[in-house]
Amino acid sequence: MAIYPIEGCFPTSVRAVYTDRLDGASRPPFDAFNLGDHVGDNPQHVIRNRQSFQECLPGTPCWLSQVHGTHVVDAGLASPGIEADAALARGRHVPCVVMTADCLPVLLADNKGRCVAAIHGGWRGLASGIIGKTIVAMHVPAQDLQAWLGPAIGPSFFQVGPEVRSAFVDVLAESESAFQADGDKYLADIKLLAELQLRLLGVKQITRHPGCTYADSEHFFSYRRDGQTGRMAAAIWLE
Repeated sequence: MAIYPIEGCFPTSVRAVYTDRLDGASRPPFDAFNLGDHVGDNPQHVIRNRQSFQECLPGTPCWLSQVHGTHVVDAGLASPGIEADAALARGRHVPCVVMTADCLPVLLADNKGRCVAAIHGGWRGLASGIIGKTIVAMHVPAQDLQAWLGPAIGPSFFQVGPEVRSAFVDVLAESESAFQADGDKYLADIKLLAELQLRLLGVKQITRHPGCTYADSEHFFSYRRDGQTGRMAAAIWLE
């Protein structure tokens, strides 16, 4: 099974799922459940995979053109392929979807069932404040939000330069705890970086998926590990 429900994290009015790489139509190096149409995979294989994914959703997803920025769109109003790295929805049965292959999928839900959002959490977007901008766009008090951090590259494999560390630490000093020296570079904990930002913003209910995309080649795509590879997805919607 390639599509998994996210349970025990969000209120009953919210549904969420994420995917791994198993059981799809794509061939190597995209094997098998690749949902990205921008990575060089056979378009017909991607269409078949997306059709399978859509069967578990309440409506047609608005696939974003993710650019590691901070633009947030309304999934119910945006055109497919719009350049954005986060989507929100206040209407029922409108899925918010982001794709990843090492970057961090962040799903947010209001515990009163007013709004949900999905964030593509690459380090550039996180450093530029995409989580905060998404929360502002949701018009929901941060203390009313619940967050899920999905599979992403783990801290043992995410090597970055000092400029990446500075991009976080210069804004939030507490971010220093998410970096460990590795020669003249650093190993970064992207889930911890997101969690620190969420807590600073006032989000207290945070659930982490334990998966490391780099380490688990059986289940997850990893751009850092493989270069040319597929994309997984995480989706959230209001019932």
